[in-house]
Amino acid sequence: MSSKPPLPPDEPEFEGDYRPADPANPHAHLDPVNARVETADLNYLVRLADALNTTLDLDTLLNRTAELVRTLIDYRIFAILLLNDRTHELRMRFQIGHTPQTERIRVPLGRGVVGQVALTRQSILLNDVSTSAIYFAVNPDVRSELCVPLIAKNRLIGVMDIESEQADYFRPEHLHVLTLTASRIAQATENARLYTRVSRQAEVLAVLNEIAVELTSILDLDPLLERVGQLLRRLIDYQMFTIMLLDEKGEVLITRYAWRFGYAHAPLRRISVSSGLVGAAVREWRPINVPDVRKDSRYLPMNPETRSELVVPLFYKGRVIGVLDLEHTRPGFFNEGHERMLTTLAAQVAIAIENARLYQAVRRQERQLERDIAMAREVQLRLLPAAAPEQPNAEMAVRFLPARTIGGDLYDFLDYGAGRTAIVLGDVSGKAAPAALFAALVSGIMRSAALHHPEPAKMLANLNDALQERKLESQYVTLLFALWNDETRTLTVANSGAVQPIFCRQGQSNAMRAEGFPLGLFPDVVYDEIRLEAQPGDAIVFVSDGILDAENDQGAMYGEERLSHLLCASRDNPPAEIADAILADVARFQGAHDRFDDETIIVLRVR
Repeated sequence: MSSKPPLPPDEPEFEGDYRPADPANPHAHLDPVNARVETADLNYLVRLADALNTTLDLDTLLNRTAELVRTLIDYRIFAILLLNDRTHELRMRFQIGHTPQTERIRVPLGRGVVGQVALTRQSILLNDVSTSAIYFAVNPDVRSELCVPLIAKNRLIGVMDIESEQADYFRPEHLHVLTLTASRIAQATENARLYTRVSRQAEVLAVLNEIAVELTSILDLDPLLERVGQLLRRLIDYQMFTIMLLDEKGEVLITRYAWRFGYAHAPLRRISVSSGLVGAAVREWRPINVPDVRKDSRYLPMNPETRSELVVPLFYKGRVIGVLDLEHTRPGFFNEGHERMLTTLAAQVAIAIENARLYQAVRRQERQLERDIAMAREVQLRLLPAAAPEQPNAEMAVRFLPARTIGGDLYDFLDYGAGRTAIVLGDVSGKAAPAALFAALVSGIMRSAALHHPEPAKMLANLNDALQERKLESQYVTLLFALWNDETRTLTVANSGAVQPIFCRQGQSNAMRAEGFPLGLFPDVVYDEIRLEAQPGDAIVFVSDGILDAENDQGAMYGEERLSHLLCASRDNPPAEIADAILADVARFQGAHDRFDDETIIVLRVR
């Protein structure tokens, strides 16, 4: 009770001893005292409305409500309990004067004064709790209690409860003012709860989006699963968490990551899909939310501390690939909101897991491919001649630089007997392994045909016919076949679309204009030959198009003119030095620009 003295007769009574009109007097509204009371009611409701309408934060709202009620009823024990629609229990959301043990109590509908008010939606005023059959003692010092329902739009929100350690503390006018207050508090509380839910949903969506973005960037499965567990704690305060993935047959769930009470814990655990709550989630294709696992026969007792469990299946392209399993020591911990959040997250987790698995499979294939390519490079290098042959009247050198691990250029030196050497330089369409395989095919056919020593034009015609018989879609080869006769110092050249040779004599360079269709494109092709009568000091260079077409950062190509100038400037040097000078000059020309094609150089210098 308030200790404040009564107000003068000309001032409205508002605080402390609140005395509204007598309901038994039908003409009470004509009484000046009652008029002042009605004015006090109105003033109080205006102040209440102002307080409730200026915040949507539930904690602030309930605290302001408690302060306003205190201006009318000088209480010491106060509580607002809100109804959980799922469990149909009342939980203390705000309190003053209660013990922590009392604050944690869940009150079912119909139990005690609070539960009875919630069930009947009728206020209760008890001036002596010891005489009430419905009262159950939580605080043994309490002697009187006043409880009113909080109803908004005909829906029970909760109750407001005030207790006193004095008997006969509450009067009908206290009940009157709380009844006036209750509906407004209920509506404001519902608005604040709705705002909190919307804000929480927006926050959850933002976190889910952040999680989805982060998960897509992790492509190793084990770090991914660990990160899922870490990020999930931002949404749900679980105590135990497990990710289990189905085996290849889809019959057994295998633990891939587990977390218990702050520590990673990953025992090798295998559970058949025909048993357990995790198996039920897989079989039934739906989340399994168990408030108390002790009451569910499907539960497998893995963790003795577990009371509630939520299992959500991971779906990917119409099939289950595993489950997310959350556990808590508190019964009924996981609610529908948790279930919705975890279901939404599970879709992203499933995609991330499959991406990581695919990445791992690709990495395994890449490692195998790298081993295969390394072997193919070794085979290719063994197929290519290690060094150029020597002749009494000519010296030769070759340099080969593939754009990738293995290349599509091919070169060879074939012994035609009696001082004759065939010089071969070709370029297969495409790059890497397919081009190298096709180059090996061409080289094998050519070496077999060379046993009969055909002239260059005839050799190209034979190769073209052979490739027509083994025709591969979009595969062809440009090939230059030159026959050097060391005794007569003559060079006979036939060309099927390759770069034309350049020779330098006495400081002047010229190209040997030999042309023809690439091998393997058209049947029955006839090739021409060009003969060069060489002189001592002549230098001849054969290059693949990777040399002439090399580009710099400005998009300019190396070209025939630059090659010719360098050849003539270094024609007195040994062929190996000439070839090295050309490669070095091409590299300087390209600068930081990546090489896009194989680079092959053969230099012949007449002694």
